[in-house]
Amino acid sequence: MLRGRTRENAISAERLRSHGITARSWGDDIASGSLPGHICLDGAGMVGYGFGDARTGEVVVLALLPSHECRGIGKELLSRVVRDLQVAGHRRLFLGCSPDPSSRSYGFYRHLGWCSTDTFDRYGDEVLELTQWPGLP
Repeated sequence: MLRGRTRENAISAERLRSHGITARSWGDDIASGSLPGHICLDGAGMVGYGFGDARTGEVVVLALLPSHECRGIGKELLSRVVRDLQVAGHRRLFLGCSPDPSSRSYGFYRHLGWCSTDTFDRYGDEVLELTQWPGLP
């Protein structure tokens, strides 16, 4: 499972199951269109993915294997998910991010224009929002 092999914020399949997230529930949400997203393959293997919630405008996950960091893949995946959520009608997007300034995600999202809402989600992650991006009317 890719999510358990990321450099930071790795989450095991067991922990995801405890939150009601399984391969089946994830597949059902993708099939229904409520979880638009994109994957990145290197050869036959998946090296990254990003998904958003079409109902709420949340970027649910952006995950990338350490071996494929610093190549622009995460930025491209995030850009595609942002576009999907914009097409779904959202004008304000949000996500949960580590509040620790030493984490890679902290600087990554802020560099791309995401701003703190000064709030935290139920997992202790800081909620960031994006209200302006290229192409936004």
